[in-house]
Amino acid sequence: MKRWFDFRAQARGAEIVIYDEIGAFGIPAKAFLDELKALGPAELTLRINSPGGSVFDGVAIYNALKRHDAAITVWIDGIAASIASMIAMAGDRVVMPENAMLVLHDPSGLVAGTASDMRAMAEALDRMKAGMVAAYRDKSGRDDVEIEALMQAESWLSAQEAVELGLADRVEQPVRMAAHFDLSRFRNPPPQLAALAAAATPQEDPMPEPDENRPVPVVEPEQPEAAEPESAREDPEPETAAVGPGTEADAPQPTAEVIDLDVVRADERRATLAYVSEVHEVCALAGRGDLVAGFIAKATAVADVRRALLEARAADDEATTIRSQVRMPAVDTAQPAIDTAAIYAARNQNVR
Repeated sequence: MKRWFDFRAQARGAEIVIYDEIGAFGIPAKAFLDELKALGPAELTLRINSPGGSVFDGVAIYNALKRHDAAITVWIDGIAASIASMIAMAGDRVVMPENAMLVLHDPSGLVAGTASDMRAMAEALDRMKAGMVAAYRDKSGRDDVEIEALMQAESWLSAQEAVELGLADRVEQPVRMAAHFDLSRFRNPPPQLAALAAAATPQEDPMPEPDENRPVPVVEPEQPEAAEPESAREDPEPETAAVGPGTEADAPQPTAEVIDLDVVRADERRATLAYVSEVHEVCALAGRGDLVAGFIAKATAVADVRRALLEARAADDEATTIRSQVRMPAVDTAQPAIDTAAIYAARNQNVR
């Protein structure tokens, strides 16, 4: 099964890789935490290249790393955005290549329901933000007001800026950057990064399968253009000649369509990740995480997921209302017990 994280044994300790959306592929943080518990108090290297993901999963991972006895070095190999940036704060040392980025912004969520439900969601988001602020403060020593302002502005920090703010400890040589993640979820991505995401070819999977199992991309070759007829070469048409009524312009030569299957697969993968993440978030907000697997297995559209959750909520509310209105009849415990023997005796006398 494909995962958004990986654990790799090393000579001293282990290396943990988070190179995808946290909580993706239907795998919650529990699987991550189970593997983390199995590690002894050795050195840990955590490598991050993630756009974020589930806030609840990310908070659980951050807390587990902070409680762990190992010395933790975090490498931000590309982007540590949203809740992934909070996870990075669990490191005793945070190292960023010169062109890596740390992204801080307010948590967000979806809710459907009454005004009370929406107020409850707003309070939950405030509590989530307070926890994130505390993590950034513990690492940097900065004031809460300054950190809250950075989050509200959706701040994209370079490695040097992160070091100056105390959110990272060291700047390393730049690495090759690739636009691997969908940046449409962010309000304020740097123009150069947005251009890279729009123009660059997607990078290979961060945790690829062995070469012998990897399919070879199929690209249809371009067809050579048809040779121009001899007669056309003898009397070429002037370039400035106008096309009058009744005459036909030269039809454009057909060109072969080149299909890059890597691009197709990357687009499909991004769409799948976005779909799975949204279903998880909608079900979590409705308090029905038990329904996630069923919706994903049936590839239920997100709009239909919301509709089903609303209908289930309405049915639950109606059942609760009915139960509250039903009153059981009072039982008079002072009434004597029924004498069955007397009833049968009287009936026998009447029969005679």
